[in-house]
Amino acid sequence: MKLSIIIPVYNEIHTISIILAKIAMVLPNVDKEIILVDDGSTDGTREWLVGNFGSANTKPVEALLNNGSLTAIDKIKNNSQQLSTKIQGETALITVSIIFHHFNQGKGAALRTGFKKSTGEVLVIQDADLEYDPQDWKRMWKLIAENNADIVYGSRFYGEPHRVLYFHHLLGNQVISNLINLLCNTTLTDIEVCYKMFRREVINEMELICNDFGFEVEFTIKITKARKWRIYETGISYYGRTYEEGKKINWKDGVKALGYILWFWLFN
Repeated sequence: MKLSIIIPVYNEIHTISIILAKIAMVLPNVDKEIILVDDGSTDGTREWLVGNFGSANTKPVEALLNNGSLTAIDKIKNNSQQLSTKIQGETALITVSIIFHHFNQGKGAALRTGFKKSTGEVLVIQDADLEYDPQDWKRMWKLIAENNADIVYGSRFYGEPHRVLYFHHLLGNQVISNLINLLCNTTLTDIEVCYKMFRREVINEMELICNDFGFEVEFTIKITKARKWRIYETGISYYGRTYEEGKKINWKDGVKALGYILWFWLFN
């Protein structure tokens, strides 16, 4: 099976190279398809992506992945909006595709773009910052590869380490998670978590419409109301960041999430 990693990117010039290197190293025996959707970055991220994946020179890619066994072997520029690179690893193939939104549309919109481009049998969502560690995919992947699960959520409340940050974020997440659990008769602990790994059939059978962080609510309600998927949770580490360090979600997203819960519960 091939794993498609969908990465929405917005103004992450300081972390993008590090997270890509981490992704390249995890699950070395699994073919991986990395799809980065730049959602209108204005801090130099777009230029960095073009500079590293749009040039004919393969050296920046080798330096990026920080491993001599990974060599760029085929670089294709499809058009001005999409670049593709193939990198051959020791035991598995890694492909990298970059898609550019002309303007910022939101995380949900970026994910939909990435889902449409993806070709893997299994998909996982990855943020472009360093709050999450791709090494945590191992247990998630195992649950799906051994045919125990169709969907695996990470949970920051089961794993360690967990950076201590904002109480109002914790409270908001618990309110959202508990309300969905009540309405959908499920027991998920971390609805707003980034890490969601799932089989392709899951995304093929739903129509997503949220452009913003409401994706987390929409996806969760639709999979639980379907009553057909085997859903698991597994603990993950969490290296959260402050607003000064670049965190983007805020209280307004929490308020909108409550509205999304009612909307998708009533009208899904």
